[in-house]
Amino acid sequence: MELAWIEPDWPAPLGIRAASSLRGGGTSAGPYVSLNLGAHVGDDPDRVAENRRRLAAALSLPSEPIWLNQVHGTRAIRADLAEDRTADAAYTREPGVVCAVLTADCLPVLLCSRDGMAVAAVHAGWKGLASGVIEAAAAALEARDLLAWLGPAIGPEAFEVGAEVREAFVRKGSEFAKGFRKAGAGKFLADIYGLARIALERFGIFEIHGGGWCTYGQTDDFFSYRRDRVTGRMATLIWRE
Repeated sequence: MELAWIEPDWPAPLGIRAASSLRGGGTSAGPYVSLNLGAHVGDDPDRVAENRRRLAAALSLPSEPIWLNQVHGTRAIRADLAEDRTADAAYTREPGVVCAVLTADCLPVLLCSRDGMAVAAVHAGWKGLASGVIEAAAAALEARDLLAWLGPAIGPEAFEVGAEVREAFVRKGSEFAKGFRKAGAGKFLADIYGLARIALERFGIFEIHGGGWCTYGQTDDFFSYRRDRVTGRMATLIWRE
């Protein structure tokens, strides 16, 4: 497989660049085959470094991405300043700074201001989504008019969760109940794209693009933690030129 990526189809301002990697075109082997970009999943560090180098070259990145230590929380850091990278969102107003998140079923969300002066990348697993990671990142941008793009995540037919997950969202707002369907035996099917759209709209972001992939089902294109457990990670990146 050749190295390839998804370019967001959204009306981002001129000078905003973004991409979401696919799993082909790398050097990793075994369960990490082949463009694993996660350095924390047990893969050979040299292979991960080469995969990251290949992605940077293919995308003509202006700098090394700001790789986060993601913990399913709500902390958003300013990518060009933060020394502590334990966070689940990164934002910047500086050109040439690459914000990035790693996923393998969780939802990557990109944000940018309509004037093109501010961008953010958000790691939105269900815990962070329920706790407000999207809202935290959007607030950090301090911009009134934002666009959002939803990258590849587990689809609504594959994301079975327990009642406690639904309850965590419904406590946040009754409208989140629309993001769940009964699956029997106390289980629900969760639509992480739909849940993210509700969170974005509650914050006042109505121009929302992307969604529609399933990392669990599209084996050739995406890593999936739920499907394989031991697996690689894709990267979703955004930067100002």
